[in-house]
Amino acid sequence: MVQDPIGGLPPEDRNGASRRPRRRGRILRAALGLFFLTTLATGGGVVALFVWAEKTYVGPGPLGAETTVVIEPGSGLQRIAADLVEAGVIVQPEVFTAMLRYSGDHRRLTAGEFRFPPGVSQKTVAEMLVNHEVVNRFVTIPEGLTSTEIFALIEQADGLTGPMPQLPPEGSLLPETYQYVRGDARSSLIRRMTVAMDATVAGLWETRSENLPYATPGEAVILASIVEKETGVAGERARIAGVFVNRLRKGMRLQSDPTVVFALTGGRVPLGRALTRRDLKIDHPYNTYGIDGLPPGPIANPGRESLAAAMNPAQTEDLFFVADGTGGHAFAETLAEHNRNVAKWRKRRGHTQ
Repeated sequence: MVQDPIGGLPPEDRNGASRRPRRRGRILRAALGLFFLTTLATGGGVVALFVWAEKTYVGPGPLGAETTVVIEPGSGLQRIAADLVEAGVIVQPEVFTAMLRYSGDHRRLTAGEFRFPPGVSQKTVAEMLVNHEVVNRFVTIPEGLTSTEIFALIEQADGLTGPMPQLPPEGSLLPETYQYVRGDARSSLIRRMTVAMDATVAGLWETRSENLPYATPGEAVILASIVEKETGVAGERARIAGVFVNRLRKGMRLQSDPTVVFALTGGRVPLGRALTRRDLKIDHPYNTYGIDGLPPGPIANPGRESLAAAMNPAQTEDLFFVADGTGGHAFAETLAEHNRNVAKWRKRRGHTQ
């Protein structure tokens, strides 16, 4: 016996395991052909065969539980049928392929990730493949994340492909929930986020309040990013924006703690500790305790509500706010009132530590 130089098996046994499905397929096709010829000879064979195939095609399939199957790009009809058989979605793949060829739909099958329900018929499977009813995936980008933090979420999102693009500036990515499908490029999703931010800012800028103390949409995004980082309470955003607008109009410094955090970290990592008095004195263009007006750029990526607050701030006389210990803030029009609120906050914090 001549030994196979690859695996030591005779040539007729090489890759035998992989050939068995093909042999079974040829045997089944031969059996179907024999059945066709036999029944045709006895009369009514064509009708019987067609009725049987149609019943198999439209009837319930063998799938016992919801199953996801990935059809790779470039897969032909036979490969697709084999993948579906392997996943337990269909049996009798010859019927599946024959019916698709008969209808001409075998040319319209699409690749992608498909989720099939229990008992799905071959006909429904074919329709899902033709209509590209792929699995929709979602990634949620919370408001107030920095671009670095958003990129980390995109890199970890299952099903996305390709390299990450260059890190965009802060304030250029719109936080919201984005839909995508398996195989979508990461760079494409980032581009969608950028386009969404541009469109949102442009739309809100058209309906902005009059006489705002900033002249460009970019400056409004800067203020919106500060508002976003100052509060997680939706109902406070417009009022906090109003406080900052009042301070800008009066030439008062914003004195926003989140800008100091950004000055210390660059938005790349969490600070991991409370701010100190020394921190508030650092010489940095983003330290709004030391600079006049707005910092040179956004400190995070604000959501639509914070953008809307910056474009249409609340009409208020408030000039100060401080945490009230319950997740919100206490607002004040005068420094004396603000100092009392600060004392209350320190007392409450002392009781909770």
